[in-house]
Amino acid sequence: MKIFSGTSNRPLAQAICDSINMPLGACTVDAFPDGETYVKIDENVRGEDVFVVQSTSPPTNHNLMEMFIMIDALRRASAKRITAVMPFYGYARQDRKDQPRVPITAKLVANLIVAAGANRLLTMDLHAQQIQGFFDIPVDHLYAAPVMYDYLRSLNLPDLVVVSPDVGGLKMAHAYSEVLGGGLAIVAKRRKSATEVESMAVIGEIRGKNVLLVDDLTETAGTLTSAAKLLKRKGAKKIYACVSHAILNPMGVDRLRNSKIDELITTDTVLRPALDRVAIKTLSVAALLGEAIKRIHSNSSVTSLFEFKGGRTS
Repeated sequence: MKIFSGTSNRPLAQAICDSINMPLGACTVDAFPDGETYVKIDENVRGEDVFVVQSTSPPTNHNLMEMFIMIDALRRASAKRITAVMPFYGYARQDRKDQPRVPITAKLVANLIVAAGANRLLTMDLHAQQIQGFFDIPVDHLYAAPVMYDYLRSLNLPDLVVVSPDVGGLKMAHAYSEVLGGGLAIVAKRRKSATEVESMAVIGEIRGKNVLLVDDLTETAGTLTSAAKLLKRKGAKKIYACVSHAILNPMGVDRLRNSKIDELITTDTVLRPALDRVAIKTLSVAALLGEAIKRIHSNSSVTSLFEFKGGRTS
């Protein structure tokens, strides 16, 4: 077994290798003067079970192309099996035709991963579960929830209500409320544009309660911050936000700095620079991904990774 990393999140790849006592595979990933990606695998992979760690965080298209080229290089170097490890699967929000003449880009990316030569996919907290069905190769879909639960329990938050910032996240919010023993509420929202969201009403009792907002990803933080503003107005005490993938562009960082959110809890699935004046707690999913890689290599079950003290994530 060998693990290689692209340039999107090398610290996570190194942490995965450290968690299972393995060296990170040697490879050269560089660029030609015109911007084309150059890849060379610097060690023998003939007949090996190979894992390529690459998140499709910004620059999304560059990181995707880099992964395709790495997979192609490994396939041509006679690797026995290639697993694409994508802690964050980009383009996942474009998973259906909700308007005329738009693409289903999540499916296109799935096709390209398979065409490049991947035999398997390992990913975490997909924006939409049905994306697993876009692949004709095995998909192992992990959840960051067990890592989140451990930290949230350590906070010992009394009078907790778990809030979904939109209708789509209600199932996730319900799972968190069941395990943490809290109430459940939902914020009704209307999206004005790709960067602007208006929160309109809260369904559920949150006055005098500590609130936990849960979502799978945030980029501009519009949904979270507008929901937090409404919840504070409705009488919430402390407001925490729990997000698996916090990509956070400059607009999102500014909004969080001026928001009513007391702490943003996220994971290291995407690489972010240090953010000043933002209360953010980053939890590592390296051990979870490392254990999954070990089990995939040994053809063992990964189901128990969804189980934790107090319930199941699915």
